[in-house]
Amino acid sequence: MSTAPAALARTGWASIVRDYSELIKLRITSLIVMTAWTGFYFGAQKLGVTSLSWTLLHALLGIGLVSGGTAAMNEVVERDADALMRRTAHRPLPAGRMSLGHATAVALAMVVGGAAYLALTTNVLTGALSLATAVVYLGAYTPLKKISPICTFVGAFPGAMPPVLGWTAIRGGFDREALVLFAIVFLWQFPHFLSIAWLYREDYERAAIRMRPVVERDGKWTVREILAYSLVLVPVSLAPSLLGMSGRIYLAGALVLSSALLAYGVRLAALHLPPATAKSKLRARQLLQATVFYLPLLFALMMLNVAL
Repeated sequence: MSTAPAALARTGWASIVRDYSELIKLRITSLIVMTAWTGFYFGAQKLGVTSLSWTLLHALLGIGLVSGGTAAMNEVVERDADALMRRTAHRPLPAGRMSLGHATAVALAMVVGGAAYLALTTNVLTGALSLATAVVYLGAYTPLKKISPICTFVGAFPGAMPPVLGWTAIRGGFDREALVLFAIVFLWQFPHFLSIAWLYREDYERAAIRMRPVVERDGKWTVREILAYSLVLVPVSLAPSLLGMSGRIYLAGALVLSSALLAYGVRLAALHLPPATAKSKLRARQLLQATVFYLPLLFALMMLNVAL
């Protein structure tokens, strides 16, 4: 009997932690922080200083706060649409486990507080860019999802900013290396998000979200976009070696990883089947899994080849 309240308390805390993790999309936020670290790492390399510093901690914390807050505000704005989709109906707001006012306050505090923290602990440019990234994501990408498939293209700009934010946090300005990191993440997002849209086309259609597979049911234009961006990603992913950011091991690894990602897109396109079919969904899931592994592996290899 005496253990029941303790067990209940543990369950309660676990539920609260889980709700906040879902609100800020912890897995996505973690990936964003990792890509920001990559930008910081190479910015520090160019300065000839160690990347392991208090500035790194401040940068990653601030970027994580802005990213998590932006994700939370996105869930606030899209709560009604989330309630209509099977994969998002369990989130704290549509499920009724968190109030709208509480979620909004948390989101705003994280975005504004994170941007201010970056301005105070790194530099004003990084704080301003992080706030602008959140504004574009919420003010342009999010409403466009209800209007046009161009939302994916627009959303790819704020989505590719984390490594740039990491770079500016240590460098205080832009360089071509930061633009290369931006381009890699920008291009990667298309096979990643279009494969998600392919998998959950029915969910998106139910919520009136006009992703590419929703507005064109045969999937032909979707696979063309996946192939086009994946193809361009192959040479762009090699640029860090050509700019001296990383070495030959990375060059070989990037070629293998990017070619493999392209191959998964080709396998989906080769079916010539619409998104509604089970076999095409299987191939789309495999492509999605490939994109999930691709970016962390590519950036880890890029950083390790410099360290070695």
